[in-house]
Amino acid sequence: MTQLQLKNHKLWQDLTDILENLDVNTLIKEHLEECDYKICGYWDEQDKYYEEITLPRSLEAELISSSASVTNKEHLLQLKLLLKVLNNHDVYMQNSEKLGELTLVYNDNLEFIDENWLLDTESPLLGKI
Repeated sequence: MTQLQLKNHKLWQDLTDILENLDVNTLIKEHLEECDYKICGYWDEQDKYYEEITLPRSLEAELISSSASVTNKEHLLQLKLLLKVLNNHDVYMQNSEKLGELTLVYNDNLEFIDENWLLDTESPLLGKI
């Protein structure tokens, strides 16, 4: 049986190069501007439904994980982001409030495919209807 080792495969360096050159904050800002910082039809973890949630415009994103997948027809890149807002009163202390997580999925042309939101609906920074 042939044993394949991926530990030193070029694939990992290629993925590392892609992620290092990806401007995550630009991607998230483009995504948020396209949806006008609003999420429609959100169910939280307690099965409470929100018709619309408005996100703060000062939202920042931090990449916390990434993965690539390959199917018979597609190559996908998944980015999991931590969403946070800088607390204006604590700018010098670099404190921020975490609002949740967002997972974005792109195809190999970096075209948006899917999203998954996990928000802290108790945060007073979110506008909820």
